[in-house]
Amino acid sequence: EVRLVESGGGLVQIGESLRLSCAVSRSSFDDYDIGWFRQAPGTEREEVSCINHRDGRTYYTDSVKGRFTVSSDNAKNTVYLQMDSLKVEDMAVYYCAASVGCSGSGSDVTDYWGKGTLVAVSS
Repeated sequence: EVRLVESGGGLVQIGESLRLSCAVSRSSFDDYDIGWFRQAPGTEREEVSCINHRDGRTYYTDSVKGRFTVSSDNAKNTVYLQMDSLKVEDMAVYYCAASVGCSGSGSDVTDYWGKGTLVAVSS
C-alpha cells in the first residue's frame, strides 16, 4: 500500500509563500512519480504540478508557472511544492498523489492519494 501525507498548508496573505510537503511511504517512493493537485469549493480537482524524481522531469499547469516549484528529497522520501507569490485563486485543498508517469502533459495518476492540506490566501 502506498501512503502519502501532505503537510505545510495554512493561511497566508496575497504575495506570500508556502511550502507543501508530501511524505511518501518508504517502500513505495522509488516506484511512483508524484503529482500535486488542488480543489477549491465548487470546482473540479485540477493538477498543479508533477515530478519524476528519478530523472527530474516536471510539469506545471499554466496558472502556476514561474510561481510554483516542485522538487524532491529522495533521501527523505518527500516531494515539495514551493508556492510563491500566492494569489487568492490559489486557495484550495492541495493533494499529492502517486502516479505511474509525469510527462509534459501531467500525471498518469493512480488511486493513491493523500488526505490533503488546506491553503488559504487572504486579501
